[in-house]
Amino acid sequence: MEGLVINAVLRGLRGGLPARNLGWVFPDEGSAALLLEGLGNLLLRYRPPSPILALEPGRLEGEPRTPFQRLLAARVKGTLLRLEQVKLDRVVMLEFEGERGFLDVAPTRVVFELTGRNANLIVCDLEGKILGLDRPVTSEINRYRELRAGLPYVPPPPYTKVDPRTAVLEDLRPLVGKPLAKTVQQALDGVSKELALELAKRLGLTPETAVTEANLPAVHAGIQGLVANPAGRTDLSAELGRDWELEEAESLRKPLREALRKQLKTLQARLSDYQKALDRLDETSALRNWGDLLMAYSSQIRVAETVRLEDFSGQPVEIPLEPTLSAVQNAEKFYTRAKRLEANAEKALELQPKTLKEVAELEREVADLERLPLPELAARGRKLRERGPTLGLRLHSPAGYEVWVGRSSKENDLLTRSAHSEDLWFHVQGIPGAHVILRTQGRNAALPDLLYAAQLAAFYSKAKGERNVAVDYTARKHVWRPRKAAAGQVLYTQGKTLFVDAVVS
Repeated sequence: MEGLVINAVLRGLRGGLPARNLGWVFPDEGSAALLLEGLGNLLLRYRPPSPILALEPGRLEGEPRTPFQRLLAARVKGTLLRLEQVKLDRVVMLEFEGERGFLDVAPTRVVFELTGRNANLIVCDLEGKILGLDRPVTSEINRYRELRAGLPYVPPPPYTKVDPRTAVLEDLRPLVGKPLAKTVQQALDGVSKELALELAKRLGLTPETAVTEANLPAVHAGIQGLVANPAGRTDLSAELGRDWELEEAESLRKPLREALRKQLKTLQARLSDYQKALDRLDETSALRNWGDLLMAYSSQIRVAETVRLEDFSGQPVEIPLEPTLSAVQNAEKFYTRAKRLEANAEKALELQPKTLKEVAELEREVADLERLPLPELAARGRKLRERGPTLGLRLHSPAGYEVWVGRSSKENDLLTRSAHSEDLWFHVQGIPGAHVILRTQGRNAALPDLLYAAQLAAFYSKAKGERNVAVDYTARKHVWRPRKAAAGQVLYTQGKTLFVDAVVS
């Protein structure tokens, strides 16, 4: 967004300040919306490269999805007192009163940098110390300023440009003799290339037209008009709605795609096993021939690791033996192996066509999935969640709640991601172990159910067999996997602790 467009948005908001903060919502991982009493949703879309500040009608929804969003919801509370723009730069500061209550929340300042690919959202205290931010900036990335939690906030480098809001005719005289669009963009604060082109269009000039003494008053008037009514929309509901719909569709499509590909992988592994079984069918004749020879010469054979005999056509044959078994027992072993290979090949011939058909159907379903509309994706997602993951140990608590137990890092990751946001998540404290999900879906679980799930978490951990093991539990919505963390590695908040014995009776 251009500086003048941001300024227009802020002008429309300042008349309603101070405004009571009714809470944060998070439509996606790169957007935060603040519901302001009497104003609507103040949207801060901080995802590069196209950040947006806009006032959105209606009611947006969404729980925190990242650690930074959780920090924003927890630390930025109270009435929105002030909105300030640094000059006409793409930097906006929002100052919040804080909140008094059982646990006081201190006043904060939120800095929104709408700077294209470097866009960022930063939470500071009123002294300027950074409390948290969406994208840390190290000295390797930016030598001028480092942005990390705990450091003082350093604004973008200062600059000197003419402020179009207060510019008089004399301030524009250096533009004379130069191309209109390029010169206006370079000389005026808050004016991007798009706004400079819009100015030329409003004046009925080409972007390359030189500014002259004759047209300078018209240029000045055009700039004042641009300040009052900059180009570009400040209500971006339709565009954002489309973006969020695409992101929501992809978030629903991803687990469905993973589930289908997992099934495909399993079926393809089965086809590979069937082919191996058919390829090994040729071994059966040799195994039966060895068995026949051992039975025919059994009285003459001294058991060793191998024996060399003449087959029924007079050709020498070397047969491997089990030294601990007799010749007859070795022969029976070869007959058994031959029968097993024949049975496997017969089963493969029976199942291979059916499995090939299932693979073809799944491949078509994967292709069709990319074209499904949002309602159909949501319906399929609900069915997948109701069915639950196909991995993990499944048990039931004393009251009948379903309990999922992960037995590997991948299972832990799948189970935790598949759980309902109000399910309860259990893990032994400070020790590697299983993720256990008690599927309450927001219902109050009795103590026996909690102890049952906690005992499973302790038993399926490195603390197995120990007494008085500490197990933490919290709602699934308070558990998240940090960026670049391995499968099964999570962080969590609002945990409670139970002490149980790591044994299952």
